[in-house]
Amino acid sequence: MDTQKEALRRIITTLTNKNEELQNFLETVDNTLTGLQEESCKVMSDLEAELGQLSSTLEEKGAELRGIIKEEKCRKEAELQKQLSDGKFALLSCEELLEFANQTLTITSEEEFLKVGWEEEIKSLKKHCEIIWKVTMAPAFRLTTRPVVSENMSQFTADFSAERVVLQRLHFLPVPKAPEINISRCIVHDNNITVTWRPASEVDGEGGPTEHYELEYRKTNRDSSLRAAGDACWEKICDITETQVTISGESLIPASSSVRVRAKNKTAAGEFSESVTIETRAYNFGFDASTAHAELKVQGDTVTWEPQGVKGHDLRLRGKESKSVISSNFIYISGRDRFAGESYTVLGDQEMIGGCYYWELCPLADWKSFSVGVAYRASLGRFDQLGKSTGSWCLHASQWLQSSLAAKHNNRAKALDWPLPQRIGIYCDYDNGDLSFIDVDRLRLLHCFKTKFSQPLIPAFTVWCGGITITTGLQVPSFMENFLSTNRSLSNLSQ
Repeated sequence: MDTQKEALRRIITTLTNKNEELQNFLETVDNTLTGLQEESCKVMSDLEAELGQLSSTLEEKGAELRGIIKEEKCRKEAELQKQLSDGKFALLSCEELLEFANQTLTITSEEEFLKVGWEEEIKSLKKHCEIIWKVTMAPAFRLTTRPVVSENMSQFTADFSAERVVLQRLHFLPVPKAPEINISRCIVHDNNITVTWRPASEVDGEGGPTEHYELEYRKTNRDSSLRAAGDACWEKICDITETQVTISGESLIPASSSVRVRAKNKTAAGEFSESVTIETRAYNFGFDASTAHAELKVQGDTVTWEPQGVKGHDLRLRGKESKSVISSNFIYISGRDRFAGESYTVLGDQEMIGGCYYWELCPLADWKSFSVGVAYRASLGRFDQLGKSTGSWCLHASQWLQSSLAAKHNNRAKALDWPLPQRIGIYCDYDNGDLSFIDVDRLRLLHCFKTKFSQPLIPAFTVWCGGITITTGLQVPSFMENFLSTNRSLSNLSQ
């Protein structure tokens, strides 16, 4: 009976899962159908708008051409009308002159000229000359007998054959094919990723016109593992006109990033390219609040000093606390193992062993004294301060009473002649034994410890009066190469 019930429960569970799967499938299909209908309406509306715009353009061009033809027709008509009027006037004048000349010819008899005296003869001669001048200067002699304009209007004939062919070849825009990310040309530099890709036309010689690209990248978890596909959150960079883009700033989470890109034309977006994973290795860590001194307040990436009175400085309490532990080294069992006394210290929560690491520190506005460095976890007792043991190295800054900057190790301090920095970069090359402190704003190497690390290192901080904030998840910046090259050159010279 129990076996049958268990089998029935499994069947019910399977049916429940299948029912949920079918419901999700039906919901997906329904959403797809709704989206298809909406997209079809949108495409139809866009098509009508394009056709309307094309028709409007043709009407505007037609009106422009009609206006040019009418203007030319009116100009030619005016010229011909004027020439026609001048011709009619010249014809009438010519007829009058013919009649006048014929009448003049009738007074040329010799008897009449002989009867006329010299005075009359002069008058007749003058009249004769006037007749000749009128005839030769008449409009009929000055008027050209050719029309000033022609009747030809063929230069205004429009040829729409090419446009007709274009319209007959009108087709829908093809969906752009997926580009291909060129992983060999992608660059990781100074906490930035420059992603480069090739358009589909360069890959296989095909693909529709592309107006711009859209890139998506998926953030990673703090432990450097990619999120599950269903839980991933894709960040977008839109309207990219080039075939590369740089992801930078706070939007980039180091470790590894999954990147994909697609092409878009006027209306459609193509498929995404195959996503690629780009490594952006960096050192991510936070403060280990369980190690923080009781008067240090850890809040995210910030540590502030908040004094609680004389209790923390009571030597009797310090003695009692020291008896409660087996040794002065950390055992990390409870909050009683915090730093105590005047060791206002807190450690990081991630160790360093092998490779290169980089992070930055900025003091808050009201700071008075702080130290930053690295240490072997087992080398610091509860009441120990940074730089006073063989297993801790630090840079100490103070503006209490007077300003000072010093590098400390093994209870020795080296004063540094440099203004107090407002942004300090810490670089650790575990394998080569380099620990460097950089004034990032002035790009100045403050100090470099050269040693040989034999145990895992942990970031360590001391804060007294004021506070600090750290920035982690940074790749080793490119300017570090200049400092490292200088140190190598100096080392070779000394050898």
